[in-house]
Amino acid sequence: MATSTAMGSPRPMRADARRNYERLLTEARAVFAEHGTDASLEEIARRSGVGIGTLYRHFPNRQAMMNAVFREAADSLLEYSHRLTCAARPCEALIAWLRALISHASEYRGLARALMSASRDESSALSQCCVPLYEAGETLLARARAAGSVREDVSIGDLMQLTNAIALAAEQTPDDPELPDRLLDLTLRGLS
Repeated sequence: MATSTAMGSPRPMRADARRNYERLLTEARAVFAEHGTDASLEEIARRSGVGIGTLYRHFPNRQAMMNAVFREAADSLLEYSHRLTCAARPCEALIAWLRALISHASEYRGLARALMSASRDESSALSQCCVPLYEAGETLLARARAAGSVREDVSIGDLMQLTNAIALAAEQTPDDPELPDRLLDLTLRGLS
């Protein structure tokens, strides 16, 4: 992790700043898991043992914090997509990846809604997580199209919005753990 100097060149973060950053991320994950992505940033700062100003020095807004918190999960999804690009059945690979996206978006209450908003706002810090996922999904979708398994008019943007919508529906119906799979299966019947 680095910060910028006055001339814009990165410099390493001081050890105490790095510890604060890591504590903030750890506590943000816990607070988001407990209370959702709309949880109090003041609570995250308090549990991290820092002031709110320190939180804002590291994360200028909620989306920047969410981007950092979800970066690890996004990296895992990207790695998974790369493994799936070698799958013998491209459509099944795409479906497996869509299921993983739904699972990821369902991990924290409010994440699916935030991801849906970030997909339309390229200036959002959270969109930094979304762009590589869209690109990875497009690769899987292109393979499924080339195999003749998916219609040509299906877009990755639509599929990503659908996965977030399914995750959002699942969030609203926590007593039905099978709902995401049912909704995805229903959606996928219209792909070919």
